[in-house]
Amino acid sequence: MKKPAKLNKGDLVGVIAPASPPKTEPLQKALRFLEEELGLIVKIGNSVDKKYGYLAGEDSDRIEDIHRMFEDQDVKAIFCACGGFGTGRIVSKLNFELIRQNPKIFWGYSDITFLHTAIHQQTGLVTFHGPMLSSDIGLSDVHNASKDSFQQLFHTEDIVYTYEKSKLETVVEGVANGPVIGGNLTLLVSTLGTPFEVNTKGKLLFIEDIDEEPYKVDRMVNQLKMANKFNEASGIIIGDFKNCVPEKPERSLTLDEVLMEHIASAGKPVLKGFHIGHSSPSIAIPVGSIGKLDTRDHTFTIETGVRGGGNE
Repeated sequence: MKKPAKLNKGDLVGVIAPASPPKTEPLQKALRFLEEELGLIVKIGNSVDKKYGYLAGEDSDRIEDIHRMFEDQDVKAIFCACGGFGTGRIVSKLNFELIRQNPKIFWGYSDITFLHTAIHQQTGLVTFHGPMLSSDIGLSDVHNASKDSFQQLFHTEDIVYTYEKSKLETVVEGVANGPVIGGNLTLLVSTLGTPFEVNTKGKLLFIEDIDEEPYKVDRMVNQLKMANKFNEASGIIIGDFKNCVPEKPERSLTLDEVLMEHIASAGKPVLKGFHIGHSSPSIAIPVGSIGKLDTRDHTFTIETGVRGGGNE
């Protein structure tokens, strides 16, 4: 495991769009948040202003942006403007040795899940599953807790997720430890059968998603189950499943029924109700840091994802 250095006010940070193009007005608001509230200096990637269908530029444009930001020694963190579609198209062409040699904060979620999974497994770098600039921080009604999540990049205190932050519920009792891995369910399933297949052995797996009907969630969690991902995990964290409701409730299983049938059967400790993912607030967590899940007191504790200095 390799942790990036923490941020300080006045640091230069990069903003890129490795998936779809961001909406301009919300992005501008989010950039002001980085500059005025966090005290950072922003460098915009070339692909942020490009459009290629539903992508922020061609694959080569988005790959070049990632490489340039990691290569630039002055850039201390890389924030993804938004998610959408397309990271799975570029991951096999990334220079992971370049990323390994230049560890720095990498932040985003949703479609960025594919990059989190690949980067951590290929380089050992801790990355951050956190609210997007354009699609979260740039909204008119952004939750203060979503903004506060960025503070973990400036400090080396461990992160403690408690019942007070959201009403956590025990699905399967127990205590579990291990590196934290996971993200968007749809993207995790899309890694299966690829060189970047998510590895859950001995790890705390978290999942979240948006706008998927229960029958689609059923298909995906069943595939993870058949791939032995729940059995191999030490524990499971169920994040937010926003708008994952059936169009015809009278002909559908509920989301809870689907998740419980496939996940609880593994017999691993499970907590649900986390504001992780497409939710408001959206709480950021470091991917790859060591975590502890405890259903007895409904807590989830994670080591800091950044280092204060020196090598780890």
